[in-house]
Amino acid sequence: MAAPEPYTLDALGPGGPYRARHRETVTDTAGSAVAELSLVPRLFVSRALGALHRAEPLPRERRLAALARAARVFREDEVHGLGYDAYERTVSRVSGIPLAAVRSAADEIADSARRALVGAYGALPGGAVLDWRDGRTRTGSAVWTRRGEVLAVNAAGNHPAPHALWLEALALGFRVAVRPSRREPFTPHRLVAALRAAGFGDDHVVLLPTDHDVAGELLGGADLALVYGGDDVVRRYAADPSVLVQGPGRTKILVTAGADWRAHLDTLVDSVAHHGGMKCVNASAVLVEGDPAPVAAALAERLGALPSLPAEDEKAGLPVQPLDRARALDRHLRERARGTVAHLGGDGVVEELPDGGAVLRPAVFEAPDLRGGWHTAELPFPCVWVVPWSRADGAAALGGSLVVGVLADDAEPADGELIDALVADRTIANVYVGDHPTHWMDRSVPHDGYLGEFLMRSKTVIRG
Repeated sequence: MAAPEPYTLDALGPGGPYRARHRETVTDTAGSAVAELSLVPRLFVSRALGALHRAEPLPRERRLAALARAARVFREDEVHGLGYDAYERTVSRVSGIPLAAVRSAADEIADSARRALVGAYGALPGGAVLDWRDGRTRTGSAVWTRRGEVLAVNAAGNHPAPHALWLEALALGFRVAVRPSRREPFTPHRLVAALRAAGFGDDHVVLLPTDHDVAGELLGGADLALVYGGDDVVRRYAADPSVLVQGPGRTKILVTAGADWRAHLDTLVDSVAHHGGMKCVNASAVLVEGDPAPVAAALAERLGALPSLPAEDEKAGLPVQPLDRARALDRHLRERARGTVAHLGGDGVVEELPDGGAVLRPAVFEAPDLRGGWHTAELPFPCVWVVPWSRADGAAALGGSLVVGVLADDAEPADGELIDALVADRTIANVYVGDHPTHWMDRSVPHDGYLGEFLMRSKTVIRG
C-alpha cells in the first residue's frame, strides 16, 4: 500500500490560503513525511503586516462572539480537510506529545477562546474604564487602551497549550500574526483557520510560516511581539519593551522539614510527570530541607513505573522524540548529571520504539548541594533534580522560577516569613502553598503575569 500524500499546510495570509514555492517537509518522530508547510518570503510578511495595520478591529461584542464560535469549530469541526480526531493524533505523532496531553491542550485552547474576556480583562485596573464614552470620563477617569494594533507571535513548538494565550489579544482588539513552529504547525494552522471561519477577517489573524532569517521581519513589522524560546532568546530581547518573552520555566518545589512529603507524594509525582513533563510548569527540581535521598528514592520508584508507549497510544504518559534527538538529550543529561547520585536514568533515558522514534524515560538525580546549579536544569521530559536546602539558602535558591510549590506549614512564623519572601521575589511568577500541583492553572488568574499588562496601558480622559 502506498504511503498517504503529505498533508498540505498553506500559509494563511490576508488574501486567503497561500501555497508557497518554498515548502518544508514536516516529519513524525519516526522520520516519515506527514505534511508540507509553505514558507512565505519576506515581502509576503511585510505586505501581510501592512494589511493587519490597516484593518479595523471588530466591535468588542462581535469579537467575543467570534471567539466563542471559533472554540466550537476548533474542537468539533473538520478544518481544511482535517477532522478533530485526525488533528489530535497527527499532533501527537509529529510532536511526540502524549495523546492525552494533546487532547488536554486542545480543551485549554477552546476554553480560552470561550472565556477570553476573563483572561484578557483580568489585567484591567480597578480605576479604569474600557471606553472614553463611559460617563466616568466626564469628571476624569483612566481609560484602558491598546499599546498598539498588531501583535506578532513567534510560537512555541514544544506544546500546543501556549496558543491559548494569544487569543486574549484578539479579545482586546489586536490583529495577530502567528509564526508557527515548524516542529508542530498543525495547532496554529487549525486555530487560525477556525478563527477565520468564526468571523474574524483574513486581515485580522494570519499564519505566516517563515525561515528563521525572515522572522525578524515579522517581529519588526508588528507593534508588539510575544516570543517563545530558551535562554538565548530571553537574553536577545530582555531590553526590548515591545517584546514579551516566554522563556524556560525552571519550576521548583520546596519541601520544608515540618512537611510530611509522603502524604503529598502523588502531588510531587504529578508535578514532575503530568502530560509527559514537557511543559514549563512541570517541576524540574525538588529542594528538601533535610535529607533529600528518601524523597529522590520515592520519586524514582513511582516515575520508573511509567510505561514506554507510542505517543498516540491512549495510555501514553511519556514523550517520544526522533532517535537522534533523544540520544542528544541523553548525552546532555549525562554530562549535566556529573557529580550527582542517579536514582533513575543513570544508565540512560532512551528507549527505542519498534516502529521508530524513542521514548524519553524519566530521570531522578540527587544533587549534593545548590552550588552546582543542577536544580536550574530543565529538560523536555520528566527529569527532576532533588537537592538539599537550608533556611540559610532562603528564597533566593528558588529564584528564576515560573512556579514555586511550597510544602510548608504557613501557620508557623518561620514558614510564613519564607512564603512572604517567595511572594516578594520578582523573579518568581507564581507561588503555590500546600497540596497543589505546579501545573495548576485557571483562566481567571495570571500565568506569567496577565498578557493584558503587556498589551494595554491606562491614559486619563476628561471631557464635558
